[in-house]
Amino acid sequence: MRVVVVGATGHVGSYLVPRLVAAGHQVVAVSRGTREPYHPHPAWAQVERVVADRDAEDAAGTFGARIAALEADAVVDLVCFTADSARQLVEALRGRTGFLLHCGTIWVHGVAAASPLTEEDPREPFGPYGTQKAEIEALLLAEARRGGLATTVLHPGHISGPGWPVITPLGNLDADVWHRLATGQELVAPGTGVETMHHVHADDVAQGFQRALEHRSAALGESFHVVSDRALTVSGFARGAAAWFGRDAVLRTVSWEEFRASAGEHADASWEHLSRSHSASTAKARRLLGYVPRYTTLQAAAQAVRSLAERGEVDLGGAEVPLL
Repeated sequence: MRVVVVGATGHVGSYLVPRLVAAGHQVVAVSRGTREPYHPHPAWAQVERVVADRDAEDAAGTFGARIAALEADAVVDLVCFTADSARQLVEALRGRTGFLLHCGTIWVHGVAAASPLTEEDPREPFGPYGTQKAEIEALLLAEARRGGLATTVLHPGHISGPGWPVITPLGNLDADVWHRLATGQELVAPGTGVETMHHVHADDVAQGFQRALEHRSAALGESFHVVSDRALTVSGFARGAAAWFGRDAVLRTVSWEEFRASAGEHADASWEHLSRSHSASTAKARRLLGYVPRYTTLQAAAQAVRSLAERGEVDLGGAEVPLL
């Protein structure tokens, strides 16, 4: 197929594009042109590159037509964040492109009402990100189910891997969390320590998109969770990460009020992640697409932290993250 990947040099696209090239697809990589992929790969030499400022072109009402003019068999949209942006793309692609795959988020679920969450559970999102992604999902799946543009939505968890910061066991991006776990210092956690987070390696998200592309009849009009094999609790994640360094996690749980007083700018991110307490099922993606995550949460996080340390963005007190 001729596949257009929008947001091709980001976290997921950096893995997806080489996967598609290796599978024999013709790939057009659309990005703002401000950075290279996170990981160099020979496959990029075979990729057509298109530079586009989506925000500006959405505002001008031209982005959809720009993508439609690329005459793709399928479009993978990794960077759509509003229903209006999705609507413009759908209207431009309808009748011209055969398949649109959208990157959503497990945050469409809002606060978890069951565990593990399934794709059929009622959507009760809160906050701009989850709410807008839920609106996009509803728009795209309604389009497919009424016989319009064929669409599929994939919902990743917290995307992790080498090259960018990873959500810590406290549900934020505070690099000091990794330092404390590596050096055996106390880690102050809000709540009870049993709140859950569900991570996923970026390459496993890419795997999900590749499988959906190649199992179109099963994917059409459906949404799928693409996450690691299991979610981890705050305490379980902290213990697992401390074990990288041969240490036990020294975890002290406190009230949210006390945590906010000490965590400063990182407190809001912790609340956003931990209050949802997500654990998502991959049963549907496994059954219909053959999706099998390669990386556990701890393996994905270890790659990310090792990369951060190599770039001097986190101080592990001289310790090293093992290759898991």
